[in-house]
Amino acid sequence: MVLILLFIVSYLIGSIPSGYLIGKIFFKKDIRKYGSGNMGATNSFRVLGKPAGFAVTFFDIFKGFIVVFLPVIFNVEIHGLLVGIFAILGHVYPIYLKFRGGKAVATSAGVMLAVNPILLLILAAIFFAILKLTKYVSLSSIIAAICCVIGSFFVSDYIMLITSFVVAILLIYRHMSNIKRIIKGTEPKIKWM
Repeated sequence: MVLILLFIVSYLIGSIPSGYLIGKIFFKKDIRKYGSGNMGATNSFRVLGKPAGFAVTFFDIFKGFIVVFLPVIFNVEIHGLLVGIFAILGHVYPIYLKFRGGKAVATSAGVMLAVNPILLLILAAIFFAILKLTKYVSLSSIIAAICCVIGSFFVSDYIMLITSFVVAILLIYRHMSNIKRIIKGTEPKIKWM
Protein backbone atom coordinates (compact mmCIF):
# COMPACT_ATOMS: atom_id res chain seq x y z
CA MET A 1 0.00 0.00 0.00
CA VAL A 2 2.83 2.42 0.87
CA LEU A 3 4.52 1.56 -2.42
CA ILE A 4 1.39 2.42 -4.40
CA LEU A 5 1.16 5.68 -2.47
CA LEU A 6 4.75 6.51 -3.43
CA PHE A 7 3.97 5.93 -7.11
CA ILE A 8 0.89 8.16 -6.90
CA VAL A 9 2.74 10.94 -5.06
CA SER A 10 5.60 10.76 -7.56
CA TYR A 11 3.15 10.97 -10.47
CA LEU A 12 1.35 13.96 -8.93
CA ILE A 13 4.63 15.80 -8.30
CA GLY A 14 5.75 15.04 -11.86
CA SER A 15 2.41 16.33 -13.14
CA ILE A 16 3.01 19.85 -11.77
CA PRO A 17 3.13 21.89 -15.02
CA SER A 18 5.99 24.31 -14.37
CA GLY A 19 5.93 25.94 -17.81
CA TYR A 20 2.18 26.39 -17.77
CA LEU A 21 2.14 27.84 -14.23
CA ILE A 22 5.04 30.27 -14.81
CA GLY A 23 3.49 31.39 -18.10
CA LYS A 24 0.08 31.98 -16.53
CA ILE A 25 1.21 33.55 -13.24
CA PHE A 26 3.99 35.84 -14.47
CA PHE A 27 3.18 36.44 -18.16
CA LYS A 28 -0.60 35.88 -18.36
CA LYS A 29 0.09 33.44 -21.21
CA ASP A 30 -0.97 29.87 -21.79
CA ILE A 31 2.32 28.61 -23.17
CA ARG A 32 0.51 25.81 -24.97
CA LYS A 33 -0.91 28.39 -27.38
CA TYR A 34 2.48 29.76 -28.45
CA GLY A 35 5.58 28.49 -30.19
CA SER A 36 5.63 24.71 -30.45
CA GLY A 37 2.65 24.41 -28.11
CA ASN A 38 4.74 22.39 -25.68
CA MET A 39 4.90 23.40 -22.01
CA GLY A 40 8.50 22.31 -21.50
CA ALA A 41 11.73 24.25 -21.02
CA THR A 42 12.61 24.72 -24.72
CA ASN A 43 9.30 26.38 -25.56
CA SER A 44 9.49 28.40 -22.34
CA PHE A 45 12.81 29.85 -23.48
CA ARG A 46 11.32 30.72 -26.87
CA VAL A 47 8.03 32.17 -25.66
CA LEU A 48 8.71 33.52 -22.17
CA GLY A 49 12.42 34.38 -22.35
CA LYS A 50 15.61 33.18 -20.68
CA PRO A 51 14.77 33.80 -16.98
CA ALA A 52 11.48 31.93 -17.31
CA GLY A 53 13.14 29.20 -19.38
CA PHE A 54 15.78 28.66 -16.70
CA ALA A 55 13.10 28.62 -14.00
CA VAL A 56 11.04 26.01 -15.86
CA THR A 57 14.17 23.92 -16.44
CA PHE A 58 15.08 24.11 -12.74
CA PHE A 59 11.60 23.14 -11.50
CA ASP A 60 11.24 20.31 -14.03
CA ILE A 61 14.63 18.91 -13.02
CA PHE A 62 13.84 19.37 -9.32
CA LYS A 63 10.57 17.44 -9.43
CA GLY A 64 12.37 14.49 -11.02
CA PHE A 65 15.20 14.77 -8.51
CA ILE A 66 13.12 15.00 -5.33
CA VAL A 67 10.87 11.98 -5.93
CA VAL A 68 13.85 9.60 -6.07
CA PHE A 69 14.28 10.17 -2.32
CA LEU A 70 10.68 9.31 -1.43
CA PRO A 71 11.59 5.66 -0.68
CA VAL A 72 14.21 6.88 1.82
CA ILE A 73 11.77 9.31 3.44
CA PHE A 74 9.09 6.63 3.79
CA ASN A 75 11.58 3.84 4.55
CA VAL A 76 10.57 1.67 1.59
CA GLU A 77 12.99 -0.78 -0.06
CA ILE A 78 12.76 0.09 -3.75
CA HIS A 79 15.10 1.49 -6.38
CA GLY A 80 14.62 5.25 -6.72
CA LEU A 81 14.36 4.93 -10.50
CA LEU A 82 11.17 2.91 -10.20
CA VAL A 83 9.61 5.79 -8.30
CA GLY A 84 11.21 8.40 -10.55
CA ILE A 85 9.68 6.95 -13.70
CA PHE A 86 6.23 7.86 -12.35
CA ALA A 87 7.31 11.52 -12.10
CA ILE A 88 8.45 11.31 -15.72
CA LEU A 89 5.08 9.85 -16.72
CA GLY A 90 3.37 12.60 -14.73
CA HIS A 91 5.33 15.26 -16.62
CA VAL A 92 4.40 13.74 -19.99
CA TYR A 93 0.79 12.93 -19.06
CA PRO A 94 -0.17 15.42 -16.30
CA ILE A 95 -3.54 14.85 -14.67
CA TYR A 96 -3.85 18.61 -14.09
CA LEU A 97 -3.78 19.43 -17.84
CA LYS A 98 -5.90 16.61 -19.30
CA PHE A 99 -2.81 14.40 -19.73
CA ARG A 100 -1.14 16.72 -22.26
CA GLY A 101 2.32 17.56 -20.98
CA GLY A 102 5.97 17.98 -21.84
CA LYS A 103 8.55 15.70 -23.41
CA ALA A 104 10.27 14.36 -20.29
CA VAL A 105 13.80 15.63 -20.91
CA ALA A 106 14.39 17.87 -17.86
CA THR A 107 12.43 15.67 -15.46
CA SER A 108 14.34 12.60 -16.65
CA ALA A 109 17.58 14.51 -16.08
CA GLY A 110 16.45 15.25 -12.53
CA VAL A 111 15.82 11.58 -11.85
CA MET A 112 19.24 10.66 -13.25
CA LEU A 113 20.89 13.44 -11.21
CA ALA A 114 19.61 11.80 -8.04
CA VAL A 115 20.45 8.23 -9.08
CA ASN A 116 23.78 8.62 -10.89
CA PRO A 117 25.14 12.21 -11.13
CA ILE A 118 28.36 11.07 -12.85
CA LEU A 119 26.42 9.49 -15.70
CA LEU A 120 24.24 12.60 -15.91
CA LEU A 121 27.34 14.78 -16.30
CA ILE A 122 28.51 12.59 -19.19
CA LEU A 123 25.04 12.75 -20.79
CA ALA A 124 24.93 16.53 -20.31
CA ALA A 125 28.30 16.84 -22.07
CA ILE A 126 26.96 14.74 -24.97
CA PHE A 127 23.75 16.79 -25.06
CA PHE A 128 25.56 20.13 -25.26
CA ALA A 129 28.13 18.83 -27.76
CA ILE A 130 25.35 17.71 -30.12
CA LEU A 131 23.48 20.96 -29.47
CA LYS A 132 26.59 22.98 -30.35
CA LEU A 133 26.99 21.05 -33.61
CA THR A 134 23.37 20.89 -34.76
CA LYS A 135 21.46 23.63 -32.85
CA TYR A 136 18.61 21.11 -32.42
CA VAL A 137 17.44 20.62 -28.81
CA SER A 138 15.21 17.72 -29.84
CA LEU A 139 18.01 15.80 -31.59
CA SER A 140 20.38 16.44 -28.67
CA SER A 141 17.75 15.09 -26.25
CA ILE A 142 17.15 11.93 -28.30
CA ILE A 143 20.87 11.15 -28.64
CA ALA A 144 21.45 11.76 -24.91
CA ALA A 145 18.55 9.40 -24.08
CA ILE A 146 20.01 6.67 -26.30
CA CYS A 147 23.44 7.22 -24.71
CA CYS A 148 21.82 6.80 -21.28
CA VAL A 149 20.68 3.31 -22.29
CA ILE A 150 24.20 2.51 -23.50
CA GLY A 151 25.72 3.98 -20.32
CA SER A 152 23.49 1.76 -18.19
CA PHE A 153 25.37 -1.27 -19.51
CA PHE A 154 28.63 0.06 -18.09
CA VAL A 155 27.29 0.79 -14.60
CA SER A 156 25.81 -2.73 -14.35
CA ASP A 157 22.48 -1.44 -13.06
CA TYR A 158 19.81 -3.53 -14.75
CA ILE A 159 16.94 -1.53 -13.29
CA MET A 160 18.54 1.57 -14.78
CA LEU A 161 18.96 -0.25 -18.09
CA ILE A 162 15.29 -1.21 -18.25
CA THR A 163 13.94 2.16 -17.08
CA SER A 164 16.30 4.18 -19.30
CA PHE A 165 15.22 2.05 -22.27
CA VAL A 166 11.54 2.73 -21.48
CA VAL A 167 12.21 6.45 -21.04
CA ALA A 168 14.23 6.59 -24.28
CA ILE A 169 11.34 5.01 -26.19
CA LEU A 170 8.90 7.45 -24.57
CA LEU A 171 11.17 10.40 -25.32
CA ILE A 172 11.61 9.38 -28.97
CA TYR A 173 7.86 8.90 -29.30
CA ARG A 174 7.21 12.35 -27.82
CA HIS A 175 9.70 13.85 -30.30
CA MET A 176 8.24 12.23 -33.43
CA SER A 177 6.96 15.55 -34.76
CA ASN A 178 10.42 17.06 -34.17
CA ILE A 179 12.06 14.17 -36.02
CA LYS A 180 9.76 14.73 -39.01
CA ARG A 181 10.60 18.45 -39.01
CA ILE A 182 14.34 17.72 -38.81
CA ILE A 183 14.03 15.45 -41.86
CA LYS A 184 12.09 18.18 -43.71
CA GLY A 185 14.52 20.87 -42.56
CA THR A 186 11.82 22.89 -40.80
CA GLU A 187 12.74 22.19 -37.16
CA PRO A 188 13.60 25.49 -35.36
CA LYS A 189 17.23 25.86 -34.32
CA ILE A 190 18.39 27.56 -31.15
CA LYS A 191 20.09 30.93 -31.56
CA TRP A 192 21.91 31.27 -28.26
CA MET A 193 24.71 28.75 -28.89
